Amino acid sequence: MGSTWRGATTTLLYDVPPAVAAAYLADPVHRPEWQSSLRRVEVLDAGEPHAGQRWRDHTAVGLVAEMCTTAYEPGEVWAETGRWRGVSADLTLLLEPHGSGSRVTVTFAILGRGVLAPVLRLATYAALPAVRSDLARAGRLLSERQHR
Repeated sequence: MGSTWRGATTTLLYDVPPAVAAAYLADPVHRPEWQSSLRRVEVLDAGEPHAGQRWRDHTAVGLVAEMCTTAYEPGEVWAETGRWRGVSADLTLLLEPHGSGSRVTVTFAILGRGVLAPVLRLATYAALPAVRSDLARAGRLLSERQHR
């Protein structure tokens, strides 16, 4: 599969515009609302979401991942990398208009070096349903807020 492997991909549809979805998803403060593995987020760089923003994810199992927004184009693209020990996880969301809502294309990869690399590639595919479920939860929350 070579070094060009970028991860697993899935697509979701939200019934809110891309700018609304991106603003919510890119703000680390909202993460515990929709990401099932999180207990809290420790924001290291306060302010509006931006490329380079850093925070720590405190998970239910006690793992603390160092997180960073690697790309942010409001309403279009948001990407992050999380690191814990020798492992990183990359998540990229491409947001496109779809009717009155959004098509969210998700690319997810768990990466490591050496003997871990093939195992983590398999872990990526095993984790994709949970990533999709969390992002679907975010879409439902956004929809409920829009229709209040």
